[in-house]
Amino acid sequence: MSFFDWWYGVVGLSIPLAVLYVLTTTHITFIAITLYLHRHSAHRSLELHPALCHFFRFVVWFTTGMVTREWTAVHRKHHASTETEEDPHSPVIHGLANIIWGGSEYYRDGITEETLRRYGKGTPDDWIERNLYSRFPWVGLSILAVIDLLLFGVIGIIVWSLQMIWTPLWAAGIVNGVGHAFGYRNFETQDASKNIVPIGIMVCGEELHNNHHTYPNSARFSFKPWEFDLGWQYIRLLSFLKLAKPLHTGPVVERVRDKSHIDMDTIWAVVNDRFRVMAKYADHVVKPIVKREQLVAQGPLRRLLRGARKVLCSHQLVLRDREIDKIDKITMQSPRLKTIYDLRLELNSIWSKRTASGEELLSAFKKWCSRAEATGVDVLRNFVAELKTYTVPRMARSTSTTS
Repeated sequence: MSFFDWWYGVVGLSIPLAVLYVLTTTHITFIAITLYLHRHSAHRSLELHPALCHFFRFVVWFTTGMVTREWTAVHRKHHASTETEEDPHSPVIHGLANIIWGGSEYYRDGITEETLRRYGKGTPDDWIERNLYSRFPWVGLSILAVIDLLLFGVIGIIVWSLQMIWTPLWAAGIVNGVGHAFGYRNFETQDASKNIVPIGIMVCGEELHNNHHTYPNSARFSFKPWEFDLGWQYIRLLSFLKLAKPLHTGPVVERVRDKSHIDMDTIWAVVNDRFRVMAKYADHVVKPIVKREQLVAQGPLRRLLRGARKVLCSHQLVLRDREIDKIDKITMQSPRLKTIYDLRLELNSIWSKRTASGEELLSAFKKWCSRAEATGVDVLRNFVAELKTYTVPRMARSTSTTS
């Protein structure tokens, strides 16, 4: 090859094409990460055609050097120990800046033999995985670098560098860092997860991080009408082509309009849909009561009630000292808000009874409903009436009884 070929590349593509090339290749990588590594391998919420699995596994190895078993294990551990010392990449523990700029380093540090043994089950272990992908993770990146040089010449060095920086920055830094620091929360999960933006295009829906932490086994990350998960649109396209099948898309519950009693199916349905139940409690109970209190409040209490709905419905993990102090002041000055706040905490405590039997959960839930109805607050009565309509779908019920 001549010096001219090395400088401009054998193909000699232009700078605008180089930009398009980087955006296209990194986007394909994001698709492989969210569909294959995340939704298929780590959470088993999506079934993919074997040929598509091989293609995505090759893309991940070729463009990032990541190994399916390692990524899957580290991510599963993140969900199992979110915001604790065991969390491989929590900005709450390690600091936001460290995760944003060094997220890939924390990912690599999280790859231990114990993590792989405990969380890496069910991942590929065929010949090509053992003899190429896991054994030589750097080969794909090296071939990619050669291709970039052949296509763009010296500019190919910049192209390759951007490819190496772009994916770790967004996937490991922004999603794992900013996704636990800034944004909004649809659901009060027991962690600091947040939806970065409602339109998930840049990272194919991974921006909807709070939604994902709420329902990790859902193949769809968008839950509100105004939210958009690009990854889900790709799943729909692949499903149409018979190349993919979503296995789960959220909690399995059903509403029976005329149902007015509480039974075992009620409690299982409510527990399964507990995050949406608590979100409804915030919108249908806390919000209207706060508005009523604001109408009659005067002076300092009226100012204190600004933003009361948010702090009264936030999980304790994400509350700051000044917000905890605000809750104390609100509940001291408003008996009605203290009542609904205490009932919210009591209802939330039912979900934490993980070792309790079904009968114990049912008994605790019935007692809570009775206390809520006894308050005489209309929105609480309406909320309890709505909860009584919850049940387990017939298909899910028959499956659970036969298994």
